[in-house]
Amino acid sequence: MDTLEKRYKEKIAKELQTKLGVTNVMAIPAMKKIVVNMGVKDAVLDKKHVTKAVDVMTQITGQKPKVVKSKKSIATFKLREGDPIGVVVTLHGKRMYEFLEKIIDIVLPRIKDFRGVSRTSFDGHGNYALGFPEYAVFPEIDLSTVDRIQGLEVIVVTNAGTDEKGFALMEALGIPFMKEK
Repeated sequence: MDTLEKRYKEKIAKELQTKLGVTNVMAIPAMKKIVVNMGVKDAVLDKKHVTKAVDVMTQITGQKPKVVKSKKSIATFKLREGDPIGVVVTLHGKRMYEFLEKIIDIVLPRIKDFRGVSRTSFDGHGNYALGFPEYAVFPEIDLSTVDRIQGLEVIVVTNAGTDEKGFALMEALGIPFMKEK
């Protein structure tokens, strides 16, 4: 079976090296990790929402998430320092490649009226952020158990250094970008 990790190591890295004119093999753009983050709506009102988010994130990523707690108190949101407000998972190695492959091959095609992902979601250092307005597009989620729509964010961290190199890497990995107008 041809996996994304195998394709990257055998083919994509060599193509990127010639395309970008990189002489040092250690300077070829590569993924370092994928961070999946979900802020939990109404976590302050009901702690069960955080538990549900942990279950959902575990199903989606195959890894138990870390519960993120607030760093400071905000009175207008009735938020106290230390209250749980979200969950986050960091994927490395084989799981990282499998997760990105699942997003490209299964999740993105399931989005209604999908025309490609944004070309402008780079951070200036070659890292790419991809937001999903609802987690129900993931195949592991049983739609009958979804009681509230919750969004999540996927950040692909690379060693590219520039947005141009990061874009070349993401395009080579197969991320379907919107057509330029």
